[in-house]
This record gives sequence, C-alpha cells and structure tokens, in this order.
Amino acid sequence: MKRLRVAVGGISHETNTFAVQPTTYEQFVASGILRGEAILDQHRTALTTMAGFLELVDDPAVELVPLVYANTNPSGTITADAVERLVGELLASLRERGPWDAVFLALHGAAVADGAPETDGEITRRVRQLVGPGVPVGVALDMHANVGPLVVGQSDVVTIYRTNPHVDPRARAAECGRLIVDMVRGRVRPTQVLVQIPAAIGIMRQNTAEEPMRSLMAQADQLLERPGVLSYSVAEGYPYADVPHMGMAVVVITDGDPAAARRHALELAGTIWARRDEFIGVAPAPDVALLLADAEPAGPVALMDVGDNIGGGSPGDGTILLEAASRLRIRGFLAILWDPIAVRSCVAAGVGGRVSLDVGGRVDPRNGAPVHVDARVRVISDGRYEDPTPTHGGFRFFDAGTTVVLETDLDHTLLLTSRLVMPSSLEQLRSAGVQPEHLRVIAAKGVVSPRAAYDRVATRTILVDTAGVTAADPTGFDHRDRQRPLFPWETDIDFPPAD
Repeated sequence: MKRLRVAVGGISHETNTFAVQPTTYEQFVASGILRGEAILDQHRTALTTMAGFLELVDDPAVELVPLVYANTNPSGTITADAVERLVGELLASLRERGPWDAVFLALHGAAVADGAPETDGEITRRVRQLVGPGVPVGVALDMHANVGPLVVGQSDVVTIYRTNPHVDPRARAAECGRLIVDMVRGRVRPTQVLVQIPAAIGIMRQNTAEEPMRSLMAQADQLLERPGVLSYSVAEGYPYADVPHMGMAVVVITDGDPAAARRHALELAGTIWARRDEFIGVAPAPDVALLLADAEPAGPVALMDVGDNIGGGSPGDGTILLEAASRLRIRGFLAILWDPIAVRSCVAAGVGGRVSLDVGGRVDPRNGAPVHVDARVRVISDGRYEDPTPTHGGFRFFDAGTTVVLETDLDHTLLLTSRLVMPSSLEQLRSAGVQPEHLRVIAAKGVVSPRAAYDRVATRTILVDTAGVTAADPTGFDHRDRQRPLFPWETDIDFPPAD
C-alpha cells in the first residue's frame, strides 16, 4: 500500500469585528507561530484541533508533515497584511514541500480580515487552488464558526466541535483526518451539504451541557445511526462578527449521497429552528449577581463576566465586577486582569511590598474605568503553567507572562497578568499559589469557556450581564452586513426553505 503524504497546517482566529484593536501579524508572532517540529512539541500531547490531526503521525501508512500553524487570542479584525503573510507562508510551504495526497487545515471558522469577510473560506480556496481538485482537503472548525459556502465548497470534509465548552477538538479533527484518509484510499466518497439557519444563538445559551443545546445535540447524534451518514456538525455561530454568513449552520456528510445529506441537514436545521425562542438568555446585573454570590452559604461562586469575555475578543482588563465588589464590600473576591503596566509596578515593589495603584480599565471604556487599590504583593511568577486535563480548546501549555498576585486591603485577591490568556484552567490560579477552593467569589472573564475547569470547584455559577464588546445582547451591536432577515433581529422568517 502506498504511503500517503499529508500536509497539516492552519491559521486560527475568532474575530470580533466590534473590538477596538485590530489583529496584526505581530500579535500572531507574539502568540507564537509554530513551524514543523514545534507544532508537534506544543500539540501532540494536547487535546486541540491540531492534536487530532497529529494522531496520524504514528500511522505507518501516512507521512504527516506539519507545516505552519498560527493562532492568537480572539480580537479585532485581522489586518490584510497579517493574512497575506500567514497565508503566503502556508502556501509557500505547500508548494515547496509537495506533492501531497491530502491536506488538513486547522482553522476556526469565524476569522474576518480586511477585505475578506469569509477569511477561513478564502484560505481554503487558495489552498484548493494550489493543490488542485484531485487532492482531498479536510477542515476542522470551532463550534463558534460562522460557516459560509466557500469553506464547505472548497473542501471535501468539514468537521466542527460538538461541545461548548470545547472539550472535543481533538476528537473532531481526528474524525476529519480519518474521513480524508478513507477518501484517498477509496473507502468512502464524502459528500457534504451546508444549510445555514437564519438565527443567531445568544452567547448565554450556547453551553452544550445546558438547554436548549443539550437536547438539540443529543437529537443530532441520532443522525449517525442512519445509513450512509458519515458525520454531522452544528455550528453555533459567532454573533460578534458583522459578516453576511453570521449565524447558526448545519453540515451533514454522507457516503456518496448528496440528496440524503441535504435531507438530513434540512431536518436537523428545522429542529433547531423550531426552538429559536430559547436562544435568548437573560442574566442579572453586576450588583445583583454579586449579592447573590455573597449570600451563598459556601463557595467559591463563579461569576462569568459576559461583557469582558476574553474568549470572545474582549480585552480582559474590565473592572466592572471589581468596582462593584469593592463598593459592596464583598469579601473573599478574586479577579484576574490583564494589566502589564500594573504588573511592572508590582515587580518593582517586590514580594511583600506595598503598592497603591490603578488596575485595569485601560483598553475599552465600555468595560469599566481603572480601579485604585491598596495592596500587598504576595506572589510574582513567570506565568507559565501546564494542564493535561480537558480544557476549553484542549490547550495544554499556557504562558500568561510575568504574573502578580495582590492581596488588597478589602480582602480581595487580584491576579494580574502581562499576557492575555483565557481563564480556561484552574492551574492559572494554583501555579501562582492561589487555591480556588478557599475563595468565596471568583470573577472569570468568559461565559462558557471557563466552565470546563471552574465547574469542578464552583458551588454555583452565575452569568453576569456586564457591558463591553461581548455584551450578552447581540442586537445591541451595529451589525450592518449581517444577513437579513435574521432572528432575533427579525422574527417573520420563512424557514426551512421549500425544496
């Protein structure tokens, strides 16, 4: 049997087009652009999308060649320069190191660059153009993908996470890889159909362990029991991207039967559409949420700072909950803030030193103003930590940069980082000497993503309706390019379409 040569690479970014700061090439560099063996070092033992593709490294019938992988935190629109440099490098590697029997792409699905609203589709199109129609292309996407016709039309297999928090990226990418290899070997003929649903699900209703997504995904799983169905995907979409294809979508892949794929996809889309009224969530205001947490007999209570959701493109230095906790005299409260300026001041003071300084509130006034604190520096660490347990996105190695723990005079603990990282692992706290079980209230800058970790210790989780670039109500943003009609902006919509 011929040994297959398979290229693997990717460019992954969740783009918040309402964020104030663009995403530059330098931001990708700072996050670490991985090439060749460095991809194996960072991902082979992780649970990421790339890790799923890398499972084929040990297959003697496959020569898997890692090329280049770029990933950075969710943030504003990607500059055209960044996309051209990253895609240019990926294409050059494909061209120089070919020929290939297949290509695997680890993308996100919600990337938006200047001049390219469907950036993931454009990346896929350019890869297809290079390798030709006879080389199968597999794409693995995040569940927050806004799936457009380009990425599906220019690939052979698209798989999407089925969990949020995302604890199955490795499994979904491995599924994609297996289907592509089977396609090359002539065992299956994947035919995929995309059905876009004219609805945006609110961020507070996207947890697949809660309704409505829990039972919807359980129903979707039943498709796998039908003859000829190879895979299904449900994309929740990403409402903070102002693009024409923003919204939910379904992809169904069958073995050589496009009519059946369309029939199954329309059925699943119709099931989801019928429950669209459940897509709108509500949450208490900051003061109410803090008082609810303070009234709990035991902690820690996890407060999800919806408006400063790092995983959705917010700056991570919002102070709304910190200000309210200070004003309400909530004791045993912890907040994590990205604030390299404050970190430098604390490092200068040294462990045990006293500081009187402003923290947070430096990027976007929607997330609150700087808060003044008087505190003692308890810990200074390098901010590196590892978590082999399931985390959102499956990442194992983390680097928050120089990190400081402050104990304030109001009995608050502040963990200040010099690099922006999602609060997806409890090791972020423990590596800095903070035991989350001993806290009463923890403010986490996320909505669903922290819960894969925080649900292990939290006695209760409360989503908080804070202001910011990821505020809970998507209709409060000025979407100019979205599809119309689209629920919940419009309600008089005829769906599913008649065949």
